[in-house]
Order: sequence, then C-alpha cells, then structure tokens
Amino acid sequence: MGEQIARAGLADWRKLAQGLHARYLVDDFTTSARFVVAVGEEGDSIGYHPRVSMGPGFVDLKLITPDAVYRDDDDGTELVFEWVTQQDVDLARRISSVAAERGLTADPASVSHVELGLDAADSSRIAPVWAALLTGIAQAQGHGSPSDEIRDPAGRVPNLWFGEPDEGGEARQTFHVEVYVAPEIVEQRIAAAVAAGGTIVDDSQSPGLTVVADQDGHRDIVCADTSSAGR
Repeated sequence: MGEQIARAGLADWRKLAQGLHARYLVDDFTTSARFVVAVGEEGDSIGYHPRVSMGPGFVDLKLITPDAVYRDDDDGTELVFEWVTQQDVDLARRISSVAAERGLTADPASVSHVELGLDAADSSRIAPVWAALLTGIAQAQGHGSPSDEIRDPAGRVPNLWFGEPDEGGEARQTFHVEVYVAPEIVEQRIAAAVAAGGTIVDDSQSPGLTVVADQDGHRDIVCADTSSAGR
C-alpha cells in the first residue's frame, strides 16, 4: 500500500506502523470541536470515521481499516488485518480539504506512534496472560493480526507484539519499545537520543529501522515507513 499512499500525495499525513496519522494545529478547544464535527460529517457520508484525540493546540487523527483483507497470491488464503486501505487514503484526502478550508495547519513531522515488543519462545502460551493484563479482553489476542499480537480494540494501550528468541531458544532482552516517527525527522530523533547519551547499535536498515541503546544497554528501535513517503 506504500506506493499508493505515496502517489496520493497526502502531504498532511504520515504512515506509522499500521495506520495513517495526521496532526492539525488549532487555536482553541472550540476550533478543535468544530473541526472534529466537520470531519465526522465527511465520515458520515461514506460510513467510515477516523480515530480522534484532542489536546491543547492540536487535533490528532488516525485512519486504519479494522478488517482489511490480505489474499495470498500463491494459495489464495485470505487473512483479516488492521491496515491502511483505499478508503483510508480517500478519507485522508477529504479531511485535508476540510482542514484547508478552515485554515488549519498540518504538522506531520510531529506525529508519532509507540508499540511494545516482547521476546518470547512460545508466544501462544503467554499471550492470553498479556491480553488479560493489558485489555481485560481475550479477543485482543490476535485482534486485527494473524499472529498472537495483542491489540486493544478500544485503543487504550499500545500494541504488544512478540519477537523471536535467539537461535539457542532463549529470549533476548525481554522488552523493547518501537517508536514510529515521520521519515523526515528520523535523523533528528536519533541524533537527539545520541546527544543524550545513547548509542546506535544497528543502522543497517536505516532509516526504516535503527536500533538505539541507552547507557545501560537497553535497546529500542526508531522506525519510519519510507515506502509511503512522498517523492
């Protein structure tokens, strides 16, 4: 879908992990509320809406199709994912038009998304515990994913996915954080971490994926979806 997103020229939006994200700057709460109402009306016209969060001076929007279908060309198997589809691209374009009509400024470089990774030798065995702890909903295990990944349908907590252990069967560092940012600020974010005392451990897949460690050796990952970046 990356190529389609890039061709759509969605200047206000960035693809982070599974969704499209945008931030619009606003002067006050009333402006935010009116903008959200207008966005809702656009969604009403097609029966589909973004996820919305508001804070002082901004409105954040996320577009992700909860039941996207992936079909394997080799065997015809169909899997249901949470992912960006054409309806997300189309609604993103309409929302951008609404924002432009209201004179709102987009701040795509400030969007971010955090997910958690847990290394586990047998994710199917421990995933039910994490689904219960994080969400209280058994169905969160594998929700919108063909794996054991924990995704809260209500979006209250970050997604938790399970990594593979080392070849010896032992799990590596238990937890790490994945921070998704806009492609244009990857270098800036990594430089800030290094300036604060961090170390680049692996940049062989940069800018899409860069492993950074703190002074105690705890590793985390800075991610950017370069496939959907505008040309």
